[in-house]
Amino acid sequence: MGILDGKRILVAGVTLDKSIGFATAKVAQEQGATVLISNFGRALGITRRIAGRLPQEAAVLELDVTDDDHLAGLAEQVREHVDGLDGVVHAIAYGNPETILGGKFMSGPWPDVAQAVQVSAYSLKSLAAACLPLMESGGSVVGMTFDGSVAWPGYDWMGFAKGALESCNRYLARDLAPHGVRCNLVSAGPLNTLAAKAIPGFELFEDEFGKRAPLGWDLDDLEPTARTVVALLSDFLPKTTGEIVHVDGGYHAMGA
Repeated sequence: MGILDGKRILVAGVTLDKSIGFATAKVAQEQGATVLISNFGRALGITRRIAGRLPQEAAVLELDVTDDDHLAGLAEQVREHVDGLDGVVHAIAYGNPETILGGKFMSGPWPDVAQAVQVSAYSLKSLAAACLPLMESGGSVVGMTFDGSVAWPGYDWMGFAKGALESCNRYLARDLAPHGVRCNLVSAGPLNTLAAKAIPGFELFEDEFGKRAPLGWDLDDLEPTARTVVALLSDFLPKTTGEIVHVDGGYHAMGA
């Protein structure tokens, strides 16, 4: 038996098999869940190809979380495969590396900042609201952050967006609770994903986490993060909501 036996889970934002979304979908299936995955645009074809690399091939939905029509039609798409949802994973973020990352905090233009906030933070609410009619028996929403409580080198407006995401998580925890739905975030350490490689200066994090994380940190090991997401999707934390769970080898708790 797995801790997600019988659960129906949507993992939104799965592109390559070297992504937190894919790793989460894999562990969720191994723990007994029926998993749907999503993407949109040019990346949708890639997602459809890598869906077959999961232990069981997952249904792939088209979902752009900034498109009102996609959000309005999500429930219908989901019901083509399962009769509801027990959990939703928000593994979605975007910021233009040319304009708002890599030391461009003071020059980042508002349209690109607004896009980063909408895609990376506001969309947590958009996705939760679109999925809520499918979660009649309650459930769990889990998003991904990268510690928005501090300023990181080169992260700039994406760090700002993660701070907004963390605030959004708290308000969602409040407003989803009457429906029996929990909302939490997982704050992962740096990982060698496609998204991370788009961050200018990402290599600066490698040595720091390796030196300061008391449990050590492997940038290529996505499983600890995926396992934590799956734990939050399960029924083992029934009174945990509005929380940020760190999966960083303990780095966040250490001083200089």
